[in-house]
Amino acid sequence: MNDSPLIETTELTRYFDEVRAVDRLSIQVYPGEVFGLLGHNGAGKTTTVRLLNGLLKPSDGRALVMGHDPLGKGTTVRAQTGVLTETPSLDERLTGRENLAIFAALYQVPKLRVASRVEELLESFGLAGRADDPVGEYSRGMKQRLALARTLLHQPQLLFLDEPTSGLDPVSSRRVQELIADLSASGKTVLLCTHNLEEAHRLCHRVAVLRQGKVIALGTPEELAERISEQLQLVVEVAPEDEQQIRKVVHQRGWQVADQKQPGTYQIKGATRDQIPDLVRDLAQAGVDVYQMVNVQPTLEDVYFALHAGEEVRV
Repeated sequence: MNDSPLIETTELTRYFDEVRAVDRLSIQVYPGEVFGLLGHNGAGKTTTVRLLNGLLKPSDGRALVMGHDPLGKGTTVRAQTGVLTETPSLDERLTGRENLAIFAALYQVPKLRVASRVEELLESFGLAGRADDPVGEYSRGMKQRLALARTLLHQPQLLFLDEPTSGLDPVSSRRVQELIADLSASGKTVLLCTHNLEEAHRLCHRVAVLRQGKVIALGTPEELAERISEQLQLVVEVAPEDEQQIRKVVHQRGWQVADQKQPGTYQIKGATRDQIPDLVRDLAQAGVDVYQMVNVQPTLEDVYFALHAGEEVRV
């Protein structure tokens, strides 16, 4: 990974009246990585994107994007980045090809290059077969893919994607996620704003979890999972008739049996890794045959809700 960050913020802050939407944000995003900003509605993700593109003035702190201060060099920054908003505006009266051609002119793509660039993107995003249909006839997933293609017309190296799969059905969502993964593999740098935790776990190299504009955790999904993994979640399979015995053994140790997923299979919370042999021994002494015991590693979703424990989370 290149040592020079494409995005660097230092104590970046933005107030709206008395509300601190972004609170002393200090992050670095490096070339080639997908960096996730995670948080529920109102956490400060979209405000951060606007600050980094020079569309809002910071109340305090500073930011550098590709070496430029977005506040004074916003036009320069925006010319070198691609931005996909949560609700991208497309002219639905025009065809997909026409939408891309118009934005190619706005992005100052050389005229002799426009037709081939548009065709290249339509093909890459699976839209070539519908390129000459009005966008109003596209599905929501197709519109999102067209909007993502639009951000790439001028071949930016840095992309800001704000909730790119919001409102999409599972198939369309997975398709957009695959496109983002392909962009990352090709060397693009992506700042991904999302509250889709599965999406973030799948795509992001590192994430910053935001709460009320403040970073409350920063690292790789694996690093964050390790911070809450002292207490494991075990999945234990025994004979269905041994339910009372396994519950008794677990409760005696002060652990919890979570909701039963299927007969004979139990989720146990509270044990540490070095206590697993004791659990197996206790179950054997109680006459319980253990068919399977699996240590389930924490996911980014587990991390997120552990960090927001006790807080009402709106998603």
